Amino acid sequence: MKHTKMRIEATGLVPVVVIHEIEKAVPAAKALLAGGVDIMEITVRTAQGLEAIQQVSQKCPEMLVGCGTVLTMEQCKSAIEKGAKFIVSPGFDQEIVQYCISKNTLVCPGCATPTEITAALKCGLDVVKFFPANVYGGLKAIKALRGPFSMVRFIPTGGVDLKNLADFRDPSIFAVGGGWLFDTKLVKAGEFAQLSDICAKSVSTLLGLADSAGVMMDIRSLLEKGGGVVAADQERTMLYLLQRGYQKVDDGATFVCDGKGPIWLV
Repeated sequence: MKHTKMRIEATGLVPVVVIHEIEKAVPAAKALLAGGVDIMEITVRTAQGLEAIQQVSQKCPEMLVGCGTVLTMEQCKSAIEKGAKFIVSPGFDQEIVQYCISKNTLVCPGCATPTEITAALKCGLDVVKFFPANVYGGLKAIKALRGPFSMVRFIPTGGVDLKNLADFRDPSIFAVGGGWLFDTKLVKAGEFAQLSDICAKSVSTLLGLADSAGVMMDIRSLLEKGGGVVAADQERTMLYLLQRGYQKVDDGATFVCDGKGPIWLV
């Protein structure tokens, strides 16, 4: 469970995935990976969801696969059996939460009120989904909730996209979830390269990556070529690099990885 949390925090993005055609599941997963996102919350909104979890888990082991929109114990148990490493539900269900804890599986229930957050805390959770974020007040509401609940961090989902993603660079945000990272129209059309582009731009936006002139830097180019980079969120950028095999050298701002150019934070 700890490793799962670390990976989600390091990437900072949780694509909400709806699979309509099972044969598109693995190619879509590979497209997300190519765009620098190694997390998939595959929902059970369609009949293909559970099979997609199993296929991606088996055929694309680099991807951390979870199950979203979990409403029943049956869905929860089936998802974990199929290979889901984390469970996300739109609301707080104590039975589902306790079952996941018993299986050492990360669970992120939807909690938008102090009462729900308190219930999550009593179960030992410190990361919850905030859904729908745009309806319940977005980052402003999250910051207000962090007053009494300073030990809790949030995964806002709903109403977040590339236009406002940068607004969520805040210590209260554990990660950001959303469907904009997995455009079902692009998937249906087989436009996987465009899906990769959206993910890469989202990573760069969340981390706030730019060159010395202030121009946004593509995360793919940075990982491929190395070089200096300005990062608005240096802490998450460090986590992102460390999670991908980089090591920090003595100066604290340079990261190296075998076979790749060094990256240094300006």
